[in-house]
Formats: sequence, C-alpha cells, structure tokens
Amino acid sequence: MAIYNYQAVSREGKKVSGQIDASTTQGARELLVKQGLFPTRVILAADERAEEPWYRKLFRREISLKDKIFFSKQLAVLLRSGIPLVQALELLVEQSTGPLNRVVITLRDGIKEGRSLADGLARYPATFDSIYVQLVRAGEATGNLETILDRLTEFLERREELRKKVISALRYPLFQLGVVVLVVLVLLSFVVPQIASVFQGQNIALPLPTRILIGMSNFILNHYIILGLIIGTLVGLFLFWKSTPNGAYTIDVWKLKLPLVGYFSRTNAIVQFTRTLGMLVEGGVNLAEALNIVVKIVDNKVLSNALEKARENIIKQGKIAQYLNETRLFPPVAIHLINTGEQSGELGPMLNTVARYYEDDLRERSDALSELLGPAMLIIMFVVVGFVIASVMLPIQQMQSVAENLR
Repeated sequence: MAIYNYQAVSREGKKVSGQIDASTTQGARELLVKQGLFPTRVILAADERAEEPWYRKLFRREISLKDKIFFSKQLAVLLRSGIPLVQALELLVEQSTGPLNRVVITLRDGIKEGRSLADGLARYPATFDSIYVQLVRAGEATGNLETILDRLTEFLERREELRKKVISALRYPLFQLGVVVLVVLVLLSFVVPQIASVFQGQNIALPLPTRILIGMSNFILNHYIILGLIIGTLVGLFLFWKSTPNGAYTIDVWKLKLPLVGYFSRTNAIVQFTRTLGMLVEGGVNLAEALNIVVKIVDNKVLSNALEKARENIIKQGKIAQYLNETRLFPPVAIHLINTGEQSGELGPMLNTVARYYEDDLRERSDALSELLGPAMLIIMFVVVGFVIASVMLPIQQMQSVAENLR
C-alpha cells in the first residue's frame, strides 16, 4: 500500500484533489471511480514531492518536534495496551495529519512488507536522527519498544523544554536591544538633523557630545548606501568564513573562551553527551555504537574532537571515566558520578543522573541570565537616550547663557 495524490472531477463537474491509499496506480484509479470520481491525474506522493520545484520545497511544512513527541508518546501508549504494531500504526494514521500522516502510512506499509520499524524510520534522517533509529532498533530486538519510546518521549520533551527556556531567557533582552537600535536610528535620521539646522548659524562652539551626535547623523544620512553595502559585505564574508571548517573551528574556540558563552557551550555539551549516551546504554545499544552516535551530536568542534579521542581509548580499554577526565571537559563531580556508575554496573542510570543535574544547573543559569539581562538592557537604553538628550540640551543651555549675557 502507498499514498497517491490525485486530481479528479466529480459527477457534478467539480474539480477535486486529495490523497488516497492504494497498492498500485490502477488500484487508486479504481477506488476513485467507486467513490464517484473521474480521475484526471494520479501520481505516487513520493514521486510528486521529488518533482516539486525548489520554491515549493522551501515552503513545504516538515515534521515538527511536537509531531515527533506526539508520535512517540501515542505509539508507546498503544503498544503498552497490547495492540500489535501494525494496528497501532493504523490508529495513528487516523489520528495524525499533514506530513506526519504520510510518514506513518509509509511506516505501516513497510512493516506489512516485512521491514522493521527502525528501517522505516531510517528513511527519514531529517526527522528521525540516528539516536532515535538506533534506540528503536534496540527496542525491537529486546522486545521493549514501548519502554524505549517512553524514554525517547521524555528525552524529546526535556530537550524542547530546555530550548524554550533558553529562548525565553533571551527573547525580552533581544527585544529591548532591537528597540534601542530602532530608537537610535530614528533619532539620528530624523530628529538630530532638525536640531542641527537650529544650531547652524549660531555663533557658539558646540559641546563634544553634540558634535559627535551630529557627525554620526551626517555620516549615516550621507553614506547610508555605502554603509549598508559595507555591513552586508562584512556579514556575507563572516557567514562564508563561518561555513568553512577552519572558520567553524575558530568560532567554537572563541565560544569556549568567552566567560558566559563558554559556560553554556561546555555545559550544553555535557548534557548532550551524558543524556544521549545514558539513554542509548539503557536502551541496549552496545557502547561502541553508542559512542559513535553521541560524539557526532556535540555541536562544538573543539569539544567534539576531544570526545572523539576519548571514544577511541574507551572502545579499546573500556575505561570511560578515566578518558572522559582527560578531555578536561567534564567537572570533577561528573567524573566521580560516572566512575561510580561504571564500577557499580549502573552506567546508564548514572549518566542520566549527571544529565539531569547539569540540565537543572543550565536552567537556573538561564533564569539568572534573564534576570540580569533585562536591567542591563534598560541601563543601556537609558545611557543611549541620556546621551542624546544631553547632546541636545547642552548647546541650548549655552545659547540661553549667551542671550542672558547680551542683556
């Protein structure tokens, strides 16, 4: 069975389009005729998506993280209820919509044809990464698929919660920064030129802040095209350099050296590593395969290279805590906990404990950062606006003093 997109004409002469589930193109046409439709075009959905022009692919909605969580949670509930996998997917077909619906139908059809669920998920690497696929494969092999799906649901929910926490911590300060930039541009482009015209012809020496403000305004108004081209060129060159291996590595080095950014980069890498490795080990994935997967998900090249070296030694000698300590990435507390789990045979649960500890720490730091950034941005706004007001008021006071002296 597969999904076909169709265009047809009803008995009333109306044009209709949609999707239909059938085993062959001819079978899809016969089903449409039985429904009282006269098909004009029937094509396999996958083939039609491949033929889509690039501009339509840009606007095509992909499967969201929320959809992934829904799929994992609902499938786990259905399997735990004793429903066979194929029937569980049949029920999910009825409950899902959009891109997820097409994926679930493909998964269901693949299982009917003898493929495993993991093999079906592997056909969608942009949606289901290697962590997800390997855990599902381990769950199918051990017969604990519903338990694995529960862990994946928790993993995805915690990752989404942390992402939202960081975004919410930065949203308001970034909004304030945008307001500051907009206010400054409006003042320099419209307000300051009018004030400067008042001061022209006055026989007074303008204060330094006023001269700086007028100079900035004149520069922006007289060279805004060149300024825009320079900024655009610099941004383009930076993005190109950032996309190169050397540029990406250098930026990751800077991230680790900056006090605040370095903490978030390092702690996020610890959480990514321990949470994912713990989940894979608990799910029954062998250590070598689990380490191969985990090393690739750390998004900092410097830290990823350090973990890559540790991975090779761990696979050869099996001493996880010792070689993780040599990376100088993990704090002593984390190394001690991992070593305890390794010695007691509870490595998976202990890795998850470390992940939870540093997730909570990261969450607390994000809250503290949000509380600090808000007042800091207000101070910056007051300083900028105060500078503009002072630049305007100082020459006015000088003009008043001159007028009083003339009296």
